[in-house]
Amino acid sequence: MTKSSTGMNMVEDKKEQGERCEIAHIWEILGRRWALLVLKNLSTKEVIRFNELKRLLPGISSTVLSERLLELDREGLISKQIYPEIPPRVEYRLTSRARELETVMKELNRWCIRWKSPEEIKAR
Repeated sequence: MTKSSTGMNMVEDKKEQGERCEIAHIWEILGRRWALLVLKNLSTKEVIRFNELKRLLPGISSTVLSERLLELDREGLISKQIYPEIPPRVEYRLTSRARELETVMKELNRWCIRWKSPEEIKAR
């Protein structure tokens, strides 16, 4: 191998490692408990408020919901709009980045349905 091809392989390796790190990072975020359910429920409406979202997710605590919303906001998957009212009104919505994930989530849901179908269980 020549020096130039070795250098090119190192660049490609670093790029591949960076891509793996990005994938691992997003899976870490999406893999946290409630994260996908929060996104799924946000995808059903244009805008949703905290208490409405909490009602849609029985069993989630306010603390955990707040944490997930904060993480998803930091990752650019949701946006948070705070209105300067008394009491304060806060609305959440999916960003265009997260809207792209809807296709993946729908496909994952289809897979889950197929995986849990009675025919599949009998075939095992």
